[in-house]
Amino acid sequence: MSETKKHSGKASPEQVTYANMLFYGCWGGLALMAVTYLLYVTGIITPHVPLAKVPLLWSQPVGTYLELGQVPTGWGWTVLIGKGDFLNFLGIVLLAGMTIICYIPLIPGFLKRKEFMFAALAAAEILVLLVAASGIVGAGAH
Repeated sequence: MSETKKHSGKASPEQVTYANMLFYGCWGGLALMAVTYLLYVTGIITPHVPLAKVPLLWSQPVGTYLELGQVPTGWGWTVLIGKGDFLNFLGIVLLAGMTIICYIPLIPGFLKRKEFMFAALAAAEILVLLVAASGIVGAGAH
């Protein structure tokens, strides 16, 4: 936007899109967490670590908890997604990934308006967040 243009005080279409997606995505993630937690605590979906064993394992150092509970680290939890205690990670992943999800539709809007720098920045943001979440660089992702 050139410096001669005055700001109208209105949000751009991209800001509205981002805000709407973030709003509904966050509420959706919270709802998903609530539903999957209920499935877990009611025993409708069998947990990987039995509910009665959890208090005993929680009092242990994390290494002991991981070993005795046979709990994977990093993205290893994905193989246990069908278990009640890992199913609730889906809501957490949705909440954590909302920024990435919200940036995706911004790129075509920026390109349509020939705002190539903003499109490149949005794409770079997505790439950086995906690399950080993947654990490729040796940090995070757990």
